[in-house]
Amino acid sequence: MSWRSLSRGSKFRHVFGKPASRDHSYDNVPITHSVHDNHHCSANPCFIAVITECSGGGAFLVLPIRHTGRVDPHQPRVCGHSGRVLDIKWNPFDDYCIASCSEDCTVKIWDIPVTGVQQNLTRARKTLIGHSRRVGLIEWHPTAENLLLSSAYDYKVFLWDISQMGSIIRFPVRVVLMPFYHRYPPETLLLSVSFNSDGSRLAVTSKDRRIRVLDPRTGKILQDDLSEPVYEEDLDGSAGVLFPFYDPDTHMLYLAGKGDGNIRYYELSAEKPYISFLTEFRSSLPQKGLGVMPKRGLDVATCEVFRFYRLIVVKDLVEPLSMIVPRKEPGIFQEDLYPMTAGNQAAMTAQEWLSGTNRGPLLISLKPESQVANPYPETPAEKGQLRQLSNRQVQKVPGTVTMTGTRLDFIEQAFLEEQLAYQDAKYPRVVSDLSGWQPDETQIPPWIYCCTPHCCEPAERPPPTAENELLQAFYRQQDEIRGLKEQLNQKEVRIARLEREIKNNRNSVSATF
Repeated sequence: MSWRSLSRGSKFRHVFGKPASRDHSYDNVPITHSVHDNHHCSANPCFIAVITECSGGGAFLVLPIRHTGRVDPHQPRVCGHSGRVLDIKWNPFDDYCIASCSEDCTVKIWDIPVTGVQQNLTRARKTLIGHSRRVGLIEWHPTAENLLLSSAYDYKVFLWDISQMGSIIRFPVRVVLMPFYHRYPPETLLLSVSFNSDGSRLAVTSKDRRIRVLDPRTGKILQDDLSEPVYEEDLDGSAGVLFPFYDPDTHMLYLAGKGDGNIRYYELSAEKPYISFLTEFRSSLPQKGLGVMPKRGLDVATCEVFRFYRLIVVKDLVEPLSMIVPRKEPGIFQEDLYPMTAGNQAAMTAQEWLSGTNRGPLLISLKPESQVANPYPETPAEKGQLRQLSNRQVQKVPGTVTMTGTRLDFIEQAFLEEQLAYQDAKYPRVVSDLSGWQPDETQIPPWIYCCTPHCCEPAERPPPTAENELLQAFYRQQDEIRGLKEQLNQKEVRIARLEREIKNNRNSVSATF
């Protein structure tokens, strides 16, 4: 079917898809063969996670985003589920936290080490138990932290607060949908879910082929009659599932079909004709699913406005696909292409949202070395504690400059400071313990964090930055772990010997009497 662009004056009319080379893709990835209609992939600026095929349960790979090339067949995996993994989603406010759901009727929350998964990860931080059948969909709340929605084939939709105490959570904070009187209406079996920008509405598609808008706090159906579209257009005669991806910053809509190698892009507007076809990316390799990089992980220097990660099963390949707007000077930050976008900080807590508060996402600028103030007022206690702790943990050395040629592989300094402030708010410390603390200016100058607060505290030495130093530190830690294991084994042997001696002494004493 021939396409003709209807948006001649659009600045995105020349956007094109640029697939990465095989060396810059993820090769030899055993992508899952599951027929479940899902993306099977999730990405953030630090890691990419892909559901894999395995025997004896479910597993998925977590690779550093720059770990391209051929993947080791024995690469450690996250393999704590007893059934096939059906969906995975990164926490939008914590790049080292990922949720997964499975055919074993559970949802698990995992903490990924900063250096990646070095050995098989089998113990989850949280396990959510409440569904009686396989869980097919999970979705994080876009503005409130620690809220996760799950939908299963038991016709139940739950909302969980993962900040609750304990490693096992059995009761959700909200029951969005569930069957009544043993009736299983088709509208409660969801095929896809999506929150609006502030999380106050939930759009769902159901087994009865209808689209509904719900109140996620109560489950009340707000809009049920969405069968009449404003605009309709025939794409092709394929029977495959279409995955829509909408970019609210550029008002672009991407349509990718499962089992199809083409991706079509449109530009949406509030006026007629409402939707305008731009162009199409064509490939002879069909995709099974797609992951999407958040806006804060894009390469603004190359005018990249969107990035997919195509799962190509026939090649065991995960191929990055960058959507690029051609410009004469691509090295300059293009203000018109990158408006303010959602950042990596939550706008409110789970309890605030559950009490009825609605807030839009905290916006950030993608322009390098730019900072945006928080538009939402903080309580006096939170403000004082956050400033006091963050100022003591993050102190800049006088005369330091921003690293360019030796930029860290993980993240830029501005993002690190945001992460530190976020960690202080997420894991508050007792301020009274620091009341008598005073900085000692006679000691060595304070250092800047070279890693995220998941792996070090201010009292520790700064982590090494060079690759050889990192390897030496890694091998040194492995030797220490090996030595501790040997000491533990010797103590266990000693304990067993003492237990046998005690048992023999008891037997001899009883024999004498």
